[in-house]
Amino acid sequence: MSQRINAFAIGNKAVNALHTMGFQVQNSSLDNSFLELMYFRVSQMNGCAFCLDMHSKELMAKGETEQRIFLVSAWRECSFYTDKEKAGLLWAETLTTLNGKEVSNEIYTKVSHYFSETEMVDLTMAVIAINSYNRINIAFGADVGTYQVPEKVH
Repeated sequence: MSQRINAFAIGNKAVNALHTMGFQVQNSSLDNSFLELMYFRVSQMNGCAFCLDMHSKELMAKGETEQRIFLVSAWRECSFYTDKEKAGLLWAETLTTLNGKEVSNEIYTKVSHYFSETEMVDLTMAVIAINSYNRINIAFGADVGTYQVPEKVH
C-alpha cells in the first residue's frame, strides 16, 4: 500500500508522545535485542510489513541469527530461545490478542517469574508501543523496504 499520510513526519503531539514512550522503553532495563525480537513477532501477528522490514534489519544488525528470526513465530517449539525470552513473547502475544479477554493468573505468574515488576511494566509499554506503531503504519501506509539501520556513532 502506498503511504496515505506520513503521521510520523507530521509529528503531532500524540505521535511525539509515542516516540517518547518508545525511547523510554529502549532505555529501560529490558534487553534491546529481545525487544527487537518481540517487536518483530508482534509485527508478524499484526501484519505490519514496514515494521517487519525494519525490525528484521535491526535484528540482523545486532547479530541475531537467521534461525531465531525465521522461527520466532514458532518460539514455543524451539529450544534456542531462553525461558525468559519465551515468557516475554508469551506476554507480548497475550497482550496483542486481548480481544476483550483478561490476562490469566497462569500467564501472569509464568511471566512475572522471569521479569521484575518494573520490567513487567516496561515490557507492557513496549508491547503497547509496537502495537501502536503497527496500527499507524497499517492505517496510513508506509514505504515498505525503505528503512535503513542508522549507523552507530562511536
